[in-house]
Amino acid sequence: MANTDSFINEVTEEVRRDRLFGLIRRWAWLIVLTVILLVGGAAYFEWQRNRTEARAQAFGDALLAALDLAEAEDRIAALGAIAPETPQAQMMLGLLQANEQAAAGQTTEAAARLRSLAELPDIDRRYRDLALLKAHLLDPEGDSQAVLVLETLAAPGAPYRVLAEEQLALLAARSGDMDRAGDILRRLENDAEATPGLQQRASQLIVALEAGASLIDTAPVTETELLLPLGEVVEEPTATDGAAAPDAPAEQDIAAPLTGAEETTVEGEAASQ
Repeated sequence: MANTDSFINEVTEEVRRDRLFGLIRRWAWLIVLTVILLVGGAAYFEWQRNRTEARAQAFGDALLAALDLAEAEDRIAALGAIAPETPQAQMMLGLLQANEQAAAGQTTEAAARLRSLAELPDIDRRYRDLALLKAHLLDPEGDSQAVLVLETLAAPGAPYRVLAEEQLALLAARSGDMDRAGDILRRLENDAEATPGLQQRASQLIVALEAGASLIDTAPVTETELLLPLGEVVEEPTATDGAAAPDAPAEQDIAAPLTGAEETTVEGEAASQ
């Protein structure tokens, strides 16, 4: 009986072994193909990653080399010779080109470049809004068009909402709508997203406008900064004893990008004694 059971077990093992070898012979090509695909796919993705890193490094090196040139015109020409491969790289390159153009006094060309960058597809909203805000600061359009653009930039949740609202307040004050300007400035004064410098400017403008001041435009700023002040507030104190007190410039909050913005000066009316 024991010999019979042993014989049956041996036959069963042989049958199983034959079936296993048969399956291996039948599907061996699929196993080999799977291994090749896994190894080849891993190698391809590693090669693609290295290639992307190399391109990004080459793009960054080209930017640094262009920005290291001494003359603004040379920097603009060197930046223009760089070929970006992605919309994000094109946006970054365009922002740098506009910055250099503004530094060279080419504010109109810089603003036009920024507005064209804002129309690029597949660009994050923060970059598009940044380009439009910079363009407004460098070369404002007509009041009606500027209001439309700034209201879009000042929509709830927009990355540069408070900065756009400050510009809306300045436009309203310049056009004589002091009530709207005051409402916007009071909101900014208590806005949690506003920087301390912006809140201080809003407070100073409120005081100046309530005192009967008016806004005048001075020549555009030509000094280039990485982040651009949205406007300098200057209040002229009331004259006493027949002499006007010296101007007291307010502290600026460097909160907006690029350079070439209009400086806004607030002149107070002399109070008669």
